[in-house]
Amino acid sequence: MAEQLVASALIVARLMMGSLFIVGGLRHFWALGPIASVMRDRGVPQAKAVLIAGSLYQVVLGVTLALGLFVPYSALGLIGFTVAATIMLVNFWDKAEPERTALFGVFMSNVAIVGGLLGLAATA
Repeated sequence: MAEQLVASALIVARLMMGSLFIVGGLRHFWALGPIASVMRDRGVPQAKAVLIAGSLYQVVLGVTLALGLFVPYSALGLIGFTVAATIMLVNFWDKAEPERTALFGVFMSNVAIVGGLLGLAATA
């Protein structure tokens, strides 16, 4: 019974975490201009191309994670993506209040996401 509960919980966790990246990546395609502009302002060269590539990357890895395929590699790839995106776009340390507090909340959410992905990578 306990093993079945753990197995079910891991399936739900993969589906939830994978869907986070699938939806997030797809939503970028409806806001390419504004997001690319922010990335360009942060010094990212070829921001639109980087955004498209990163969005496709997160969707593909989100799908593989949700389907339970290559789970450790998918999770580790999404960790790298999350860390890179956080460094590029969640620069709370450079902002004044109230934006600093809002971005700090996003930063901490990303820390939690990385923790969840590490857990999935370790249990696959």
